[in-house]
Amino acid sequence: MDDLTGQPILRSMMGNRIWKLMSSDPDEFKRETRAYFARGYPGWTVLKVKYPFVFLKDDRGRKA
Repeated sequence: MDDLTGQPILRSMMGNRIWKLMSSDPDEFKRETRAYFARGYPGWTVLKVKYPFVFLKDDRGRKA
């Protein structure tokens, strides 16, 4: 649970193909990470990345 918003936080993982981009092409790593989780977890936003975990916050049902 996010202490500031009270929204649920999910800890997930992703494959090595994307993790390898972290050191070789950081901008592409960010794009690929966001795209990966947008497909797999629609409505969730990447909050933090710390190998081997990606932390996501639940934005489903929240107004923009």
